[in-house]
Amino acid sequence: MTRVKVKICGIRSLEEAEAALDEGADALGFNFWPKSPRYITPRAARGIIATLSPMASTVGVFVNEDAGRILEIASDLHLSAVQLHGDESPDFCTRLSSIKTIKAIRVGQDFDLSMIERYSAAMVLLDSDIRGSYGGTGQRFDWRIALEAKRLAPIILAGGLNTENVWDAITHVRPAAIDVCSGVESEPGRKDLIKLRSFMAVVARANVLIAGEADEAAQISTGFLP
Repeated sequence: MTRVKVKICGIRSLEEAEAALDEGADALGFNFWPKSPRYITPRAARGIIATLSPMASTVGVFVNEDAGRILEIASDLHLSAVQLHGDESPDFCTRLSSIKTIKAIRVGQDFDLSMIERYSAAMVLLDSDIRGSYGGTGQRFDWRIALEAKRLAPIILAGGLNTENVWDAITHVRPAAIDVCSGVESEPGRKDLIKLRSFMAVVARANVLIAGEADEAAQISTGFLP
C-alpha cells in the first residue's frame, strides 16, 4: 500500500460533492438514516450523483435499514458501495453480497477484535463507540486497536479525524482508507470548504511521505541503493 484513500461522508449538496472530488477525495458518502443531521433523501442524492462524473465513487450509509430497501436504493442510485452503520448482523451483511459492503463497527473500551472476522464485508470501518450514537460524533478511539485490526481486514479509519490529527492517522496507522465527516464541517450537516481543503492538503502531503518510503524500501530490496 502506497496511498491511503479518503471518503468524505455526509455530503448534502452538489457544491460539497464537487469540492470534495476537486480536492482529491476518492469517495463520497450519502447518509440515508433519517435521524442523522446529515440525512439526505435518496431522491436528492440521485440528483447530485447524476451530475457527477461516472467515475466518482459513491457510498450509501444506512442504519438498521431493511435489506431490500438498501438494495433498491443502491440499484436506483448506481452506488459503488453501501456502508452499514447500525447493528447489522453478519448474516445480514451476507444478504447484501451482490454489492460491495462496508461494515462499520464501533470501538469501545472492551472491543473484541474477533468481531471483525465474523463479517464478510469488503472493508471494515472502525468508529468510536459513543452511547446513543451511530457515528459522526467527532470522537477518536484508541488507534492501537486499528493497528491490530489491519491484520484481519482492510480497515477504514473514522472517528474524530481532522486537520490536526490526520497526518498521524495516515503515517502511523496507515489504514486502507480514512473517513471524515464532522472534522470538515462548520456545523453538523454543513461542510466547511476551507476545512475540507486544509484537510485534503495534509492528506496529500502524508501520502507523498508514505509513497516515498515505499519506493525507498523497494529500491533497497532490489539492490538499487547502497
